[in-house]
Amino acid sequence: MQCGISCSRKAAARLQERRMRKAAASWDTRTSTIAPAEPPSQRAGRMQPRGLLLLLALLLLAATVEAAKAKKEKAKKEGSECQDWRWGPCVPNSKDCGLGYREGTCGDESRKLKCKIPCNWKKKFGADCKYKFESWGGCSAQTGVKTRSGILKKALYNAQCEEVVYVSKPCAAKMKAKAKAKKGKGKD
Repeated sequence: MQCGISCSRKAAARLQERRMRKAAASWDTRTSTIAPAEPPSQRAGRMQPRGLLLLLALLLLAATVEAAKAKKEKAKKEGSECQDWRWGPCVPNSKDCGLGYREGTCGDESRKLKCKIPCNWKKKFGADCKYKFESWGGCSAQTGVKTRSGILKKALYNAQCEEVVYVSKPCAAKMKAKAKAKKGKGKD
C-alpha cells in the first residue's frame, strides 16, 4: 500500500473528527450539570439576606451619626452664657499629683472640670503657672547651690502667679568630687 501525502491528510482528518466528537461529548456532560436558568423572582429571594445586611449596616451607621450630632448639640445647649468664670486650683484625688478636679464659679453657677497635675511639677509655683527658665548659673563654692530664674510665660485658669521666680538646687556630686580632687592635687 502506497499512500504518501493523501494518507496523511486522511489520517489528520480522522484525528480532527475524533477530537471534535470528544469535545462535543464533554460539552454535553458540562451543560447537563448546569441548572436551568432561574426566574428573576427566585434569584431576588436568594440575594435578599445580603441586601438586608447591607441595609442594616447603613441604618446602624446613620443612627450612630445622629446620636453623635445630638450629643454635640446637647453639650452646646448645656454651655453657660456666663463669660466670667473663676477657676480654683487643680486638687488631686490622691497624694499630691495625678488626676483631680478643678472647681469653677460664675455667678450662681458652679462646675467641676477634670484636670491633671504632673508628678514632676514645682509645688512652689503651682501647676497652673508656666515659666520660661534661663539656664542654670554656676555653682557657688560658698553655699554649694546653683540658681536660675524663670519669667512667667502663661497663667492657666486665671491663676495668681508671680511674674519672676527663682529656683535653686544643690550642686552635682560630681562637681564637688572634682573640686576636692583638684584641691588634693594642688597640695602635692
